[in-house]
Amino acid sequence: MTRFLSRRPLLSAGALAVLLAVAGCGGSGSKAAADGTVVLRIPDPGNSGVLALGKKDGSLAKALSAVHAKVAWTGSTGPFAPAAQQMNAGQLDFAQGSITSAIAALAQKPGFALFAQVAPDKAGEGILVHRDSTITSVQGLVGRKVAVNKGGTAEYLLLKALESAGVKPDRVTRVYLNPAQTAPVFNSGKVDAWAAWAAYTIPEIASTGARFLVKGGEIDSQNYSVWAVRAKFAEEHPQVVKAFYRYVHDQGLRQIQDPAPFVNVFTRSGPQAVTGTAEQLTIANVRQGAAAAPIGAADLANFAAVARFFADQKITPTVVDVKPHVLDLAEDGS
Repeated sequence: MTRFLSRRPLLSAGALAVLLAVAGCGGSGSKAAADGTVVLRIPDPGNSGVLALGKKDGSLAKALSAVHAKVAWTGSTGPFAPAAQQMNAGQLDFAQGSITSAIAALAQKPGFALFAQVAPDKAGEGILVHRDSTITSVQGLVGRKVAVNKGGTAEYLLLKALESAGVKPDRVTRVYLNPAQTAPVFNSGKVDAWAAWAAYTIPEIASTGARFLVKGGEIDSQNYSVWAVRAKFAEEHPQVVKAFYRYVHDQGLRQIQDPAPFVNVFTRSGPQAVTGTAEQLTIANVRQGAAAAPIGAADLANFAAVARFFADQKITPTVVDVKPHVLDLAEDGS
């Protein structure tokens, strides 16, 4: 059984109520089935990962049934920014994304709370260059074009790399693109480099021989992955949030120990499947990863550092205080 931190609550019931009032968290409340079962709306996990296997083998449904809840899969997993908008509008209940994207979203409308973190991916995130690129250092990006997603992981990685190399940001052209649409632009040579995370770097390396110019671990990236829940849902169903957390934590540990069953869960062919080198790289990356865990004091300090960095780089207009938007799963002593 997962034990939750027993520290002082970071977000009490009263504070959460204030957050909800300030956020104006959409008019939609929690959905319920005809029998009163709480329905969790979560982006469909696709073909890989903890939730994909839980969807296939029924283990997620079993875990949630213990707290009278079940999942309704909606849409598909993708960038966190649109998911945050859906949570704010009361159309989605849970989503996973980067702390960088979460900070950018919190700077606009805080209609969600963070309840778990996954340590930064030091090996799968970074800046890619073409296989035959003459760029051999971050300084070599001066005067070049780099593809990034705006206000999220990629822009953060690029700016951190430039800072570490002492290069002023305005000496590199940022080309803002949707990550899912970037590969053709990168491969056509219209951009010289591409900042991205494992979901995109691994397929690109496997298919084209692209290489990392720099990885997240080399530039002190604090780009955690975080789990978010719609604030009103958390207020109404705290035990469901805890049950969901326990599931992703425990299954995350299993995934690290034995990644293969969590890859190509539904199909081993077609556009959703990873095969050959991409499959090998994916499994190796998962083995180096971490499982979801509660958000502790050290994590909050790192979140604050990312928020200050984003404000310094003018990604957000001010420093976003993440702490009021963190839900402590141990606040009732369980």
